[in-house]
Amino acid sequence: MADSIINTLVEFFKNKMPNELIVFIISLFPVLELRGGLIAARLLDVDLVRAFIICYIGNMLPIPFILLFIRRIFAFLRDKRGFSKVIEKLEIRAMRKSEKVKKLRNWGLFALVAIPLPGTGGWTGALIAAILDIRMRKSLPIIALGVLTAGIIVAAVSYGIF
Repeated sequence: MADSIINTLVEFFKNKMPNELIVFIISLFPVLELRGGLIAARLLDVDLVRAFIICYIGNMLPIPFILLFIRRIFAFLRDKRGFSKVIEKLEIRAMRKSEKVKKLRNWGLFALVAIPLPGTGGWTGALIAAILDIRMRKSLPIIALGVLTAGIIVAAVSYGIF
């Protein structure tokens, strides 16, 4: 599914804006994040080092805001028509994944972000850290290292390093 979204976005934006900007925008999206950005960068023939830096920044940019504001945003939207079910699903999904984080603490959060599988990544890690009330000064470096690790894994596969 993510591949088809990436292909659709690449085709839609191709020749309308610089390839690096396309990669950056894709890296901002939840679910796609850095992993999707690197795949798009490979499709667009963006240099690996440049792509990695752009994707990392794009993925990390929303993380502090999620850590700081997501619980307030959820509380505000919970009373708005149409949002309560979406928020409930997000919270349930995050709580299911949070069991591993609770058990393994810092290593659990790191693994959740670093292992490039569907439903994991910086956005999910930040959501879980916020829900579990893990302080930003503790969770942000762990999430940053997890995103870096996931990026190395995906870059190695996408760019054929191994």
